[in-house]
Amino acid sequence: MTRIINSLSEISANYDALFVDLWGCVHNGITAFDAAVAALQAYRANGGFVVLVTNSPKPRAGVMEQLPDFGVPSDCYDTIATSGDSARAAMFTGAVGNKVYFMGEWERDEGFFEPMEVIDTPVDITRVPVDQAEGIVCCGPFDPMADPDTWRADLLMAKQRGAKLLCANPDIIVDRGEAREWCAGAIAQMYTEMGGESLYFGKPHPPIYDLARRRMLAEGRSVQDNRILAIGDGIATDIKGALGEDIDSLFITGGLARDETKTSTQPDPDALDQYIQSQMITPSFAIGYLG
Repeated sequence: MTRIINSLSEISANYDALFVDLWGCVHNGITAFDAAVAALQAYRANGGFVVLVTNSPKPRAGVMEQLPDFGVPSDCYDTIATSGDSARAAMFTGAVGNKVYFMGEWERDEGFFEPMEVIDTPVDITRVPVDQAEGIVCCGPFDPMADPDTWRADLLMAKQRGAKLLCANPDIIVDRGEAREWCAGAIAQMYTEMGGESLYFGKPHPPIYDLARRRMLAEGRSVQDNRILAIGDGIATDIKGALGEDIDSLFITGGLARDETKTSTQPDPDALDQYIQSQMITPSFAIGYLG
């Protein structure tokens, strides 16, 4: 049974570390949520450790550079784990071959192809047209507002060539302010439905959680799973991933599921229960907005 809480402080003493989603929880793609920032600052002031676990296709350094633009201060988190870093490691070890067809916004995603010092003998990666590709690297749609079906022809050609698709962001959709955009996960889902093979590295899949734990260890923290709380607004990513890792979760209902859960300041209990039953994914706790 999911317990609705009024603030993170009600339960935070039970956890030594938080795995916190960024988009929809700490900021909305435009500006930070002040109450969420304050809650994380207070948690850290009491000795808690905060890992921002994000399905951003950016490397960690790119996310760190971006956060001040949203008004997210550095004192509300300790370290960052991105699906981009997990996916990059796979790409540089040859998961989708040497010649890749890139999908995304190059000015935003160029950092994905920067070398990784942790890979001893990285493969050489060359960007090529789809009809020459051994694999696809998908950081997102070329146009996040366009219907993903726009790229069906390219995906069919890649499938016929036996190309694997590396998905750097498993999210299907994201809200930028009040506008809803498609993410790489929508393209990967379509590719799989067409019979292609998609490789995932962000939430809810294990690689990003392994990375988050390694980032904690690198900062001198070793935390048992029963002392970790995952926080996020994606029922199929943040909450499903937490269940798969056997860690507790706090569902932010005022994000992607605000309409389904009838969230104004807090979710409607009956609507929340119906939504959880429809998704067959049960979070440990729920709150309208992180605070």
